[in-house]
Amino acid sequence: MLDNNQLLRFTTAGSVDDGKSTLIGRLLYDSKSIFEDQLEAVENTSKRKGHEGVDLALFTDGLRDEREQGITIDVAYRYFTTPKRKFIIADTPGHIQYTRNMVTGASTANAAIILVDARHGVIEQTKRHSFIASLLQIPHVIVCINKMDLVDYSEEAFIKVIEKYEEFSSKMLVKDVRFIPISALNGDNVVNRSTNMDWYQGAPLLHTLETLHISSDYNKVDARFPVQTILRPQSDDSNRDYRGYAGRVASGIFRPGDEVTIMPSGFNSRIKSIDTFEGSVEQAFAPMSVSIVLEDDIDISRGDMIVRPNNKPEALQDIEVMLCWLHNKPARPRAKYSIRHTTNEQTAMIQEVIYKIDIDSLERNHEDKELGMNDICKVKIRTTKPLMIDSYRENRATGSIILIDNTTNETVAAGMIV
Repeated sequence: MLDNNQLLRFTTAGSVDDGKSTLIGRLLYDSKSIFEDQLEAVENTSKRKGHEGVDLALFTDGLRDEREQGITIDVAYRYFTTPKRKFIIADTPGHIQYTRNMVTGASTANAAIILVDARHGVIEQTKRHSFIASLLQIPHVIVCINKMDLVDYSEEAFIKVIEKYEEFSSKMLVKDVRFIPISALNGDNVVNRSTNMDWYQGAPLLHTLETLHISSDYNKVDARFPVQTILRPQSDDSNRDYRGYAGRVASGIFRPGDEVTIMPSGFNSRIKSIDTFEGSVEQAFAPMSVSIVLEDDIDISRGDMIVRPNNKPEALQDIEVMLCWLHNKPARPRAKYSIRHTTNEQTAMIQEVIYKIDIDSLERNHEDKELGMNDICKVKIRTTKPLMIDSYRENRATGSIILIDNTTNETVAAGMIV
């Protein structure tokens, strides 16, 4: 039964000490998703630190530096299952210097949980993380107003945060925003409904996550299959002529008999069969990993893309991108970087910084052209060869890129094609 459940990926974000790790610990603890040895280890650590009860944040703070400082530095991934759904959690850092890690954790998420301290309300980091969630086109945003126990579970404090957040988020492209008053420390409205906030008539957090409609989050219209490698078995004489193009379906649906076009060459063919490790299938859709066999023998290599003849991505060398700079070293003017887009890798150059975004006001700064860590800006990029692209708003899989420093092989930026 669980194999047929939908998988929901969600990320948590918010400012320092808003309680992200405690919230995830509470979710795992109250939903009985923690192994006994884990629980025993955390209980022992909590006692050693002098805590009266279990320090729930320790369930996610895995790095030694994090445990010692009591903060989240890296993206911590956790997995748990309820009778209704499977979950992958990305617990992302709150410190401003680790904003780049939030981009990493949120890039594949169906939902974002934005934590707000009920005492402090909407602050700059709340806006920064909400704006990144908007940029990354995360379909569902759940704003959890935490630490309600410290404001005497006041409905007035809850409404005040909602008004402030809605005033800010009205400038962003967020489709679905929900607000839940919680106390992660005490468990109010996390897994179980709170008895301290009778004025709140909505569902607790876990029920909300279990019932989010995510089927329509995936692009099933634009058929895109970036080729990763060519399968040519050599050992089996009976199957020596097999030639399959392997990769992961980025979007859309493919079926045997479909007419397809290979980009960038433009050759047409039909799908003969679609194979998986378990055998042939009648259809393939995102995010399935498959091997597509065509009726015609066409020269196809890694980085090419199989699409529909009447629905093609654009093949462009000059691309406008909303870029998040992730590296502590600033961008070098007109320097060459490796650009990775699906399975395609080319050399690229940042030609121009069009504007930078002021996270606090969401205003555009056309004067400042320097790109430093955590800066979000719109740039023009030129590649050595065309990339087969869609806009990120239409297709997250084929609308995203990363830039890599050729000398260090470090990822320096992540971008959304506009």
